[in-house]
Amino acid sequence: MMDRVSLNENLSISRLVYGMWRLCDDNDKSYQRVIQKLETCLENDLTTIDQADIYGDGGSEELFGEALSKSHNLRKRLEIITKCNIKLQGADFPDRKVKSYDTSAKYIIGTVESSLLKMKTDYIDLLLLHRPDPLMDHNETGFTLDKLVDSGKVRAVGASNFKPWDWNLLQSAMKHRLATNQIEISVVCTDAFTNGDLAFHQKQGNPVMAWSPLGGGSLFNQNDPKSKRLLITISDIAETLGVDMSVVALSWLVLHPARIVPVIGTNNPERIIEACKSIDLKLNRELWFEIYSAAIGKEVP
Repeated sequence: MMDRVSLNENLSISRLVYGMWRLCDDNDKSYQRVIQKLETCLENDLTTIDQADIYGDGGSEELFGEALSKSHNLRKRLEIITKCNIKLQGADFPDRKVKSYDTSAKYIIGTVESSLLKMKTDYIDLLLLHRPDPLMDHNETGFTLDKLVDSGKVRAVGASNFKPWDWNLLQSAMKHRLATNQIEISVVCTDAFTNGDLAFHQKQGNPVMAWSPLGGGSLFNQNDPKSKRLLITISDIAETLGVDMSVVALSWLVLHPARIVPVIGTNNPERIIEACKSIDLKLNRELWFEIYSAAIGKEVP
């Protein structure tokens, strides 16, 4: 049984989350294929799905919703995360001259209603603001998020890519507690370990979600000397432990006491199964620092 992480008294998520940002990149975009991936997740106790209104230019939520509608027992077995507030520019939005952010009440509520329709569900388990908005009116945004929770359309709210000051500003205008912050953390992106981001949330007891926990594939880039050293280090450890390198890289995150929840993204069901092995792999402190030293390119001071 996979460990779970409590976000509040009414909501918990699986220790790994399945991210659907690449869902529309699969060669097979049938709802049957999506159901296959979801069933693979569930068979391995991975119950939490990560979406966003902009994934697949909006198509990811729609494809996911089609799968949910075709298999009526799926929704009650899943926790659904989605994100909002990025306004894309492109052919679908001819009136927009520039990519921007929008945390106004009208935009957030409209996006939530759209996501509910696309995913064919009555509620979202966790709604995240996708990016900090320099023009955010924290009182308006906070009131809107509270209102969504009170309405039952959203069970919990949080943020993505927020710095501690962004988090504190928004939280100051809310009665409901922000549940989590989804930030970039991996063996190739270690800033959060030293810039205060993880320490801030660890102190407050807020679980942290890690997007791109395998560095978006850059871990396997042998052309960069730093990446090559890291690759060799993880490869050697993986070989010694008899597991895949991705399992080691994910387990390295899971070990951290801030309760980092990696968000994996793959269209291969076998890779989902492999990733789930990271929860049971317990790296010791020496191995953790061996990887960390390779990640930062030097011995710790």
